Parts: sequence; structure tokens; C-alpha cells
Amino acid sequence: MTHPIVEPLLGWYHANGRTLPWRGYTDPYAVWISEIMLQQTRVDTVIPYFQKWMLTFPTLESLANASQQEVLSVWEGLGYYSRARNLHKTARVIVDSYHGRFPHTPKELSLLPGIGAYTAGAIASIAFGADEPAIDGNVQRIFSRLFDISEPIKSNPAKIRIHDLVKSVLPPGRGSDFNQALMDLANAVCLPKNPHCADCPLKSYCEAYSLGNQEYRPVKADKPPVPTVQVTAAILFDHDRVLITRRPSKGLLGGLWEFPGGKIEPGETQAAAIQREIKEELGIEVQAGVLFGTYHHAYTHFKIELFALECKWISGVPKPLVADEIMWTSVNDLLKFPMGKVDRLISKQLIQQIT
Repeated sequence: MTHPIVEPLLGWYHANGRTLPWRGYTDPYAVWISEIMLQQTRVDTVIPYFQKWMLTFPTLESLANASQQEVLSVWEGLGYYSRARNLHKTARVIVDSYHGRFPHTPKELSLLPGIGAYTAGAIASIAFGADEPAIDGNVQRIFSRLFDISEPIKSNPAKIRIHDLVKSVLPPGRGSDFNQALMDLANAVCLPKNPHCADCPLKSYCEAYSLGNQEYRPVKADKPPVPTVQVTAAILFDHDRVLITRRPSKGLLGGLWEFPGGKIEPGETQAAAIQREIKEELGIEVQAGVLFGTYHHAYTHFKIELFALECKWISGVPKPLVADEIMWTSVNDLLKFPMGKVDRLISKQLIQQIT
């Protein structure tokens, strides 16, 4: 028997669903790319990246045949770069191990790099019509309100209950529309704060709304304070070329290029820190000069305050002791190297100074 929320939800979706570029594709490749890009990223931000990606890598094979640097360059600015590296790995796995045919089942999909339970359910339902739930934070929010769930949303009891509820409500043969309808409802109506309950097609069935609890659902545990880490970076020239290094392929900002440097230890000055870091990373002696700029950026679990210092090369031959690769390049060519947000700001500032 169809659950009472299904018809109002799907009716609302057919009248109000978003027009999105990836919804014009039936190819599972495009569905997969969009779902990975949408992880922890707003739809408005993703749209131009998706369009550029599909022009650059229109097929699974074109992505598999690309270099990691090409992939990171197209992804630059979207953040969470492990997603791009995993897309590249997965494309090669599918081409090599699945003869270029996308796996159909959530179990098979979940074995691929970067594909978790939500993404596997989304691909299986949207691309292949499977009756599989796709439960992310948005769906958890909707169901925590519909059923007035009082347990903390990230607790195992809440997760299990919501999974069972979504699975029981999902209408057979309509998994694709059902999952996308929930996505759009979360975006337009069932917002994290100040939800538009008066416009919600499910308000008659929402327990939290009937109790006046919608602003208190989902229940979230207190977050610990986010620490700020101070780091340095060196602007180091050899005549008209500047030195950049490529980070190891695994880990934070893996495979991206940066200006060398690192964390300021307790009790260190900026100058002492950059001189020590450059010795450890490149095996050379430098003299710290004036401050080139101060930059701030927030990651998931910490923030950084970065001090870029102009430095003078004193002695030694640079070697990649920590980085995967080092490169002396002209300032104008810095735009050719994929970089994280802060290093891209530094490179653009350098370019502005010489033009």
C-alpha cells in the first residue's frame, strides 16, 4: 500500500521540480558526476563546474584517459579534491574491470572509490530505475520532521530508524522521482532554518509541524570549536621564475601545486618557521623577507591563517624531500597548474604585480 505522503510529494515535484543540467542526461556517467560534485556543495556552485566538466570529459573513457593534473585543473575551486581524484580512479576501474559498463547495483557501486551508500542509492535509482533509497543530510532532515525524531540525527538509532522509514515509504517503480523529489523539497521548502512549512505539500502529515517542533528537528549534537592553524608559505624567485611544489597525491589537497611552506610551531616567528620548513622540504637555506600577504581559509575541521613571505635563496640545490615534484615556472604560467584556493590567490596577486 502506498504511503500517504507519496502522491502529494510526487505531485509537488512534477509541478515544482528544478530544471538542472544533469537531469537532461540518462547516462549513468553524468548522474555519477553530478552526485559527486553535489557532495557538501551547493547546487548553484556545481552547475557551471558540471557543464565545464561534461565539455572537457564528455564520456567515461575520456575521463579515464585524462591525467590527474588535467582532472584537478577542471575541478579547481570546487574543493574537497579527494572527490576529483576518486572520480579519476573510478573511471579507470570501470574501464579496466567492468569493460566500460557502469555497475547497476548499490552493492557494486559502493565498492568503487568515493561512492558511499547515499551516492550508490542515487545512481542506482536515478540512472537505472532501482527502488533504492538515497539518504543524505537533506533526507534525514525531512524525515526527522515528518516523524518528529528526537534522537540526535547522527546517532545510530536515528540513522537506522530513518533508513527503515525511507525504505518503507519509497514507492515501487518510482524510486528515481521519489529521491529527486525529496532533494528538491529539502532545497525549496524543508530548509535547515526557517522552513517554509505553509508551502509544504506534506505539512498535513508532518508530526513536528503539528507539534510546533519543526525548528528543533533534526536534533544536532554540539560541535567542538574549530581550531585555527597558522602556516607560512615562501615566495621564492630564481631570476624571473618562482618555485612551486606539488603535494603528495594522497591527503589534503593531494596532487595540487602550492608555494612551499608549513605550520608555525609554538614559539616560532614567521621568519623562523619558513626558514625551517624550506630546509626540511627542499634542503636549501633561505632568508625570510617582507610579508607578501596574509590569507584565511576554512576546511572541514580546521581553519588556517597563512602568511606568505618573500624569501631570498641563500644556498643549496632544491630537492623534493616532501613534495612529489618541484617546479620553477614563470609567474604568468602559474595559471596552468591546479592549486587550492589560497595558493591560487597568491598566484593571482603575483600576476597582478607584473602586469
